[in-house]
Amino acid sequence: MDAVTAVANILRMEGVDFIGCIPSNPLIEATSIAGIRPIVFRQEGTGVHMVDGYSRMTNGKRIGVFLMQSGPGAENAFGGVAQAYADSVPILLLPAAAPRNRHGVAPTFEPTRAYESITKWAAEINQAERVPEMMRRAFTKLRSGRPGPVLLEMPTDVASEELDEEAFDYVPPERIRSAGDPEAIRRAVAALLAARRPIIHVGQGVMYAEATEELVQVAEFLQAPVMTTLAGKSAFPENHPLSVGTGASSTTGGVYRFLSRADLVFGIGCSFTKSGFAVPIPAGKTLIHATNDDDDINKDYKSQHPVVGDAKLVLSQFLEELKAQTGNQGRPTDQALVDEIRAVKEEWLAHWMPKLTSGEVPINPYRVVWDLMHTVDLDNVVVTHESGSAREYVVPFWEARDPRSFIGWGKSTQLGYSLGLAMGAKMAAPEKQVINIMGDFAFGSVGMDIETAVRANLPIITIVLNNSTMAIYPDSRFPVSVERYNIKGVTGQFSEVAQALGAYSEKITDPQEIIPAIKRALEVNQGGRTVLLEFITKEEGEYSKFQFR
Repeated sequence: MDAVTAVANILRMEGVDFIGCIPSNPLIEATSIAGIRPIVFRQEGTGVHMVDGYSRMTNGKRIGVFLMQSGPGAENAFGGVAQAYADSVPILLLPAAAPRNRHGVAPTFEPTRAYESITKWAAEINQAERVPEMMRRAFTKLRSGRPGPVLLEMPTDVASEELDEEAFDYVPPERIRSAGDPEAIRRAVAALLAARRPIIHVGQGVMYAEATEELVQVAEFLQAPVMTTLAGKSAFPENHPLSVGTGASSTTGGVYRFLSRADLVFGIGCSFTKSGFAVPIPAGKTLIHATNDDDDINKDYKSQHPVVGDAKLVLSQFLEELKAQTGNQGRPTDQALVDEIRAVKEEWLAHWMPKLTSGEVPINPYRVVWDLMHTVDLDNVVVTHESGSAREYVVPFWEARDPRSFIGWGKSTQLGYSLGLAMGAKMAAPEKQVINIMGDFAFGSVGMDIETAVRANLPIITIVLNNSTMAIYPDSRFPVSVERYNIKGVTGQFSEVAQALGAYSEKITDPQEIIPAIKRALEVNQGGRTVLLEFITKEEGEYSKFQFR
């Protein structure tokens, strides 16, 4: 067999049943022959976003794969891969590349070199006989340790090289996990039990480890409030009495109250990376930091109790050690704490309720989010936000009940990311109602791939909040540019565009029509059609932000 056939057969053995792509790449035909469905996108970025959403939704159990054309295709995909790297998402990238005799000859684009800084591993399959070895290495890295993109470039002359079938020796590698150091666990648990006001700080590592059940048990044993990072949103059920919400660029009153006053922060499955899309950890806290990547330890914050290991194994160890150190006596329900969490949430929501229920025209975007959340089935939905203002409107207020019912993303903010994520989530979980919420500027960046969703039979609902401006940026940031040149102003009739691309669409201008339009969209969507709802909204520049002390 030739090298591309060998790669295609390995992908099939790994359970890959579709690939994202833009022609041309010799692997497209080889994977089609192997029974793997190719989905062609309008732009590489959205295709990478889609396979990213697929990997997230499956917690890396099934890996999203994207094929790029040699040269411009590999160049165009860079932004999407950078986002996946920032968010630690396992995706496999298989770009075609120039023949070996052109490597090192300017201006030949060499993906291995160019992508080295935004991949977990980037390598070249330089001989056909190395295909099994390199693919085994790739899937080992995709499955184990800190997740991240992996790139294997295949020069065009290697693609047609023959591989002796007797030398084709491939078995899918097992996932490698490690537990925490028992002594480190013992010390960390002692610190937890000695703390007067601990808070549990949860990252997406809990979801990749599928450890929500263990997390809930530890939280209830300790009777400690629980917050999540943006990427970790939905790792802990936000309708649980101990949930205080998500700490992102905009956050909840509960996160502010309980993180500010905590004396100990127990980070599990998180990186504790300083970012504009993460709440800062106030000074003076004792930190327990449990992560599967030792590179995170003492990176941005000093950790008094570092633990390296898989979140599910580590949480099980914590639970056992908690029982050992307390004589198996979990703390009884702390009704005072539960009542305080509820009261803080009610007070915070009361401040926002005028916007969440506003009758303003143009429509207040918070009203769209609030009505949407109270119309869909929260037990059967997957929602993702966009970058910019849409993120701020959605993240603090959306109640995520089950793991991966909300896809939060940050650390990098590629505009238009939510559309591809929603398509990938729908591919991974076709039984779910999948919705992405984006602004008009984001739709302008990626909107043509609505046609891809229609053509690929991926019926999602896209909500466009159209305020005809870049609302995330206050006028005060560039007053002359705004006054003299209207730099923030944008235009577009997006419902008409979506209809022309084959989707069902509506434009909504009356706040009383929000819920009826959503109900119609849900009904049409259940019938298998892609839907876009365009809401004409006001420029809303107030967000739920706090100065942590």
